[in-house]
Amino acid sequence: MEQEQLQVKTPEYVSLQFQLAGLGSRAAAQIIDYTLIFLTQLLTILLLILAFNNSFSDLFSGHLDSILLVILIIIIYLFHFAYFIFLEYYWGGRTIGKRMLGIRVIQENGHNITFLSSIIRNFVRLIDMMPSAYLVGIIMIFFHSKHKRLGDITAGTIVVHERRKKSLKQSPLEKYIEQQGIRKEDLQLEPYHLKQFNQKDWRLLQTYVHRILHMGIQEKRTLTTKVSEILLPKIEDQMQNSTKSNEEWLLLLYLHLKDEWEYVL
Repeated sequence: MEQEQLQVKTPEYVSLQFQLAGLGSRAAAQIIDYTLIFLTQLLTILLLILAFNNSFSDLFSGHLDSILLVILIIIIYLFHFAYFIFLEYYWGGRTIGKRMLGIRVIQENGHNITFLSSIIRNFVRLIDMMPSAYLVGIIMIFFHSKHKRLGDITAGTIVVHERRKKSLKQSPLEKYIEQQGIRKEDLQLEPYHLKQFNQKDWRLLQTYVHRILHMGIQEKRTLTTKVSEILLPKIEDQMQNSTKSNEEWLLLLYLHLKDEWEYVL
């Protein structure tokens, strides 16, 4: 299916363009995810059966302990829903399959997916799976103008490609960051840190890092102070016992938020 572009105006009045993920890439990601879920469930079930002094043949003969059977049923459902819900929320709309295929789930307004939206879209997955082999979901994605399944419609989400321009030639900003000796690994951020930053914060930081390349020392110092007061308190716990300047912290933060917020077709 031909990929389509979607233009979104965020609540901060920023226009973003996304490339919608079609049926093929979503199906491939789904196959990867369910393969991983199945293998993890199988390993867990085997370990539990052995822990309860049962044999694997008991699983098919109906001789399992009733407590173990209940535990296994709960585990199967928990793995199924928790995998998608928590990975999509804490990993910026990605599961392992989605990350491998270069796609992610976002809110229809361009923001990162919320925890409630992740819960809704993944519980409605039960309907999308009906009657079998995701038939309802496949039909919806194929015919919907934004390639949405019922879970996406209910939760207000879309699935988009994460295609970024690759160039052998470094941009002026990339050269500047390299000259400063700054590496992304110098700042370790957890998912809860990234969740504190919204689209408005990203646009502010993006504007800042591009402007400082063309500023005088005093002007850059003043702007750095203003931007630091807004953004750096959100990662204050990661800035302890360091001699880095505020400019260096902001550049490091940029490298992290770039992966979350930059979409280039």
